[in-house]
Amino acid sequence: MNRTVVITGANRGIGLELTRHYVAQGDQVICVCRRSSAELESIAHQVISGIDVSEAADVSRLADEIGDQTIDILINNAGIFTSESLENMDFGEVKRQFNVNTLAPLRITWQLLGNLTSGSKVIMITSRMGSMGDNSSGGYYGYRASKAALNAIGVSLAHDLAPQGISVALLHPGFVQTRMVKFSGDVTPEEAAAGLAQRIEELTSETSGCFRHANGDALPW
Repeated sequence: MNRTVVITGANRGIGLELTRHYVAQGDQVICVCRRSSAELESIAHQVISGIDVSEAADVSRLADEIGDQTIDILINNAGIFTSESLENMDFGEVKRQFNVNTLAPLRITWQLLGNLTSGSKVIMITSRMGSMGDNSSGGYYGYRASKAALNAIGVSLAHDLAPQGISVALLHPGFVQTRMVKFSGDVTPEEAAAGLAQRIEELTSETSGCFRHANGDALPW
């Protein structure tokens, strides 16, 4: 039976490639974005645009537009990245990253809890930059902290949703060639999406709460 997949930040990069993947699989894909595109409209089954995931009113409207559709896979992919250092600190940007990278995935998941059912999967696209054990260079205060906080939220959700049969994964896509990093990555969006999709397929209740690289490697907290 075809699944219903919801993807935030679906208009470009990893989100767009995940959309292509699930459409090719025969799944119904609901794409969420701030600004749509002709390309996205041509492949997605439903596009809900004008959604700023950091705004409570927009997330509420998103829930209204999805209605009572059951969601089999919810992929919280939307995110932002800025670079702060001790020499170049911008607390406004730190706060903005928390709003988008940390609070928005929690708000969206909470808002759509009624659409999730036993067997549903919630995916947080996080980053190994949120790992304490993997931090060997410092810097990037807002991004690192917002992703570390997202990881903590994902583990709590894994515990809290387990009685309902809902699994949660925290997945690092790799250093992907997207606009967010000025296309300086070493993995294409297509490669990242393929790896992420494989990890999502492998996710079970026994591995819920895992923190993994798209290539399958377990990552340190």
